[in-house]
Amino acid sequence: MRERPDASPDGGPLAGITVLDLTRVLSGPYCTMLAADMGARVIKIEHPVRGDDTRAWGPPFLDGESAYSLSINRNKESVALDYTAPEGRVILDALIERADVIVENFRPGTLDDRGLGYGSLAARHPALIYVSISGFGHTGSRREEAGYDAVIQAESGLMSVTGSPEGPAVRLGVAIADIAAGMFAFQGLLLALIARSGTGQGQHVDVSLLDACSALLTYQAGRYFATGVSPERQGNQHATIAPYNTFATAEGVLVLAVGNDEQFRRFCSVADVPALATDPRFMTNADRVQHIDALQQVVGDILAANTATEWTRRLREAGVPCGAVRSVSEALADPQILARAMVESVDHPTIGPLQVLGVPVKLSKTPGAVRTPPPRLGEHTAAVLERDLGYQREQIAALAASGAVRILRT
Repeated sequence: MRERPDASPDGGPLAGITVLDLTRVLSGPYCTMLAADMGARVIKIEHPVRGDDTRAWGPPFLDGESAYSLSINRNKESVALDYTAPEGRVILDALIERADVIVENFRPGTLDDRGLGYGSLAARHPALIYVSISGFGHTGSRREEAGYDAVIQAESGLMSVTGSPEGPAVRLGVAIADIAAGMFAFQGLLLALIARSGTGQGQHVDVSLLDACSALLTYQAGRYFATGVSPERQGNQHATIAPYNTFATAEGVLVLAVGNDEQFRRFCSVADVPALATDPRFMTNADRVQHIDALQQVVGDILAANTATEWTRRLREAGVPCGAVRSVSEALADPQILARAMVESVDHPTIGPLQVLGVPVKLSKTPGAVRTPPPRLGEHTAAVLERDLGYQREQIAALAASGAVRILRT
């Protein structure tokens, strides 16, 4: 482990931290992308033939690169390495020697069998932080099971509260189990770095998709703990706030999110139905929740008289939370999203200008940044071997000929 220089505004708060990324697909790469955005050096270890699984996921592809893979691998270096080969394992061990953090998302036990589990590495590298992401965690009777997002959404209870009451349970439109696990893993990585700054000791960070999705239940779990009754699907309606739902308008669909009685009175004023605010059925939030079906009908009839665009303009001016249901293209063209740099462009060596999502955490003094494009498979193999490990070009060529590494030839 190298000494970490002070974080700088140019490098981000994790400047000087080296992360060895043994992950693939989504949960792990999302975690390491968050670290890379904040200045960590992330060396992504990939299979020399197929690379990360997501490199083959598509269409769509851009100049042969998977759009899926491009979305979660910026700011990283790709080293294409077969570490099951003796020569490849020597290289991996040398990189581990120089790393602050390892992130992996293999099934528990897989890396133990290769001498790459936390126990083996911590004995040789006590300051190493070892982040594991798995479907069910490294303890418990299901620890050896593989975890897939849809299965985890189902078994965590999250799917049971998603969808319309009369329809089937549905998964979210993004792989929320993987993404939440990646975010919690990044949180664990940061906490372990803070702890190490005081003790000098690394530790094992164990995050599971099932734990992550269970943690997302929050108030739905609270309702169950309080009543002993499992919450049911309510579509876009809120269980304890009303009106809080989607409504069809004369043109477009509107989300209305009235959070308190004052906001409801403002809604009634804007809608020119002042009597609704004093209707005994709707005067308080508790009243409105109790008479939700009648409220839905009344509010739905009111909103159907105008367009979503006109309602959002009028209601926002009055301080009533609302918004139109937009497509992804419409959302990503929002001036507010653009003003917050949540859509950025980075130059890719074969694709050209590549649009990616921006960094959502804005730090005033040590900000993260989108600095480099997602790497091509093996793009940095030669540079890392030569610059970091001292290999000569003839040695690198021999390793490539043997299949232990892959060199990107430009």
